[in-house]
This record gives sequence, C-alpha cells and structure tokens, in this order.
Amino acid sequence: MFCEVKTRLSELYGTPAEAVEYHKRERYKKIARYFESLAGRELFIRFDVVEVYEDRIRHIVSAFGA
Repeated sequence: MFCEVKTRLSELYGTPAEAVEYHKRERYKKIARYFESLAGRELFIRFDVVEVYEDRIRHIVSAFGA
C-alpha cells in the first residue's frame, strides 16, 4: 500500500485528494512498479489518500488505480 497524506485548512481551492493530480498519480504508479520489480514478484498494490483537515481526517481507500 502506498499512501499520500495531504492537508488543507479549507476546501476553497479543492479537497486535499484533488491535489493528487494526474502527474502525481502516474509518478506513484511508476514508483510502485519499480518497487514491485525489486520484490521480484507481483504484489498487491493500493494507493490511498489521507486528507487532513483542521477538524477531521478522511482516509480514502483505493483512491486511484494502479
């Protein structure tokens, strides 16, 4: 599992999860494939996002696909 933790004081400019844009998702997928190659076998890979707000935390399981 890979996890991106993002924080915002407000959603004025979008949610923290929305900040994990296409280029970041693609970079994380590339890193995951490299990690998998080091392991020498196929692994279960999941990408979660944890949004941290001033008053709450939200865990998004499988926020995007591999």
